[in-house]
Amino acid sequence: MAMSMMIKRAAAAATRAISSSNSTRLIVTRDLHASPGPKKIVGVFYKAHEYAEMNPNFVGCVENALGIRKWLESQGHEYIVTDDKEGPDCELERHIPDAHVIITTPFHPGYITAERIKKAKNLQLLLTAGIGSDHVDLNAAAAAGLTVAEVTGSNVVSVAEDELMRILILVRNFLPGYHQVINGDWNVAGIAYRAYDLEGKTVGTVGCGRIGRLLLQRLKPFGCNLLYHDRIKMDSELENQIGAHYEEDLDKMLPKCDIIVINTPLTDKTRGMFDKEKIGKMKKGVLIVNNARGAIMDTQAVVDGCSSGHIGGYSGDVWYPQPAPKDHPWRYMPNQAMTPHISGTTIDAQLRYAAGVKEMLENYFKGEDFQPQHYIVKEGELASQYR
Repeated sequence: MAMSMMIKRAAAAATRAISSSNSTRLIVTRDLHASPGPKKIVGVFYKAHEYAEMNPNFVGCVENALGIRKWLESQGHEYIVTDDKEGPDCELERHIPDAHVIITTPFHPGYITAERIKKAKNLQLLLTAGIGSDHVDLNAAAAAGLTVAEVTGSNVVSVAEDELMRILILVRNFLPGYHQVINGDWNVAGIAYRAYDLEGKTVGTVGCGRIGRLLLQRLKPFGCNLLYHDRIKMDSELENQIGAHYEEDLDKMLPKCDIIVINTPLTDKTRGMFDKEKIGKMKKGVLIVNNARGAIMDTQAVVDGCSSGHIGGYSGDVWYPQPAPKDHPWRYMPNQAMTPHISGTTIDAQLRYAAGVKEMLENYFKGEDFQPQHYIVKEGELASQYR
């Protein structure tokens, strides 16, 4: 009886808050820990098929489900895992109305739209197993009072290493040589005419958070000229240690760079940011690496740049949408070194983000807060990088 009265009072308080005529922004915060008892948790991951059994640490797939199924079910929770995430009849759609928690990944994103959020009457928590929660409509999540969190730092090393690899692949014109070998050819000139050293080149990162900084640190031994553009200038001591120079004006940095690396999150401000005009400010023959988000780039502008030679090479593992359709033009443009979204889902990264998800679920069940850096949306407010 006491619990029933508490719920009624909370509901009445929420109604009064909504009805307030002085409120300019209507936020109803759902109590993250309000309802006791078993929860329904839905995970959206990619299928591994025969590969699922080849490595016991391959936990980031449907079959191995972050390695938390037994733990969740032993506590009486329901755990639904699927890769079926598109369309009105998909499995994700069927489970949304009564799900309390949805776990998604950037590698096989379950797009949590405003429409889906409206249907999710029980939903309290959206967790990203990895980094980057732009597959969630964050403004809609904030307005609905949902908590959105991700495992900050879980795959920054993985992505930074992958970016360094892609820079070298493009600079050394590696892929044509590889294709010659598997095709039975031998034509050194066909590779060497556009292969260069990385030493002495100017590399600029657009965005310099955790991944951007790790990349710059790894580039330092190569003897590059390092530039970075970000909304926040890094500490002077760290800047001197890395040997990087801050560029406040992005348009002034772009023409200086032989190589551009995209390390900014996808937000309303960065969506489609690199269009024909922005790419036109870059050096002819510029190399671009993008492991951030595909939608930061204007798709056709990248195709046109690669086709004309203004972009000397484009490499990344992020597309929009994901999985990329078979007719996505980036699959067929010249001088590309694209892959599926793999950089942040190494086995090492999977173990880190699986452990992070479990830790946050433990906190959720206990009614405890997460570590502050994991929050993307909390109490109606977006994290600074998404504002």
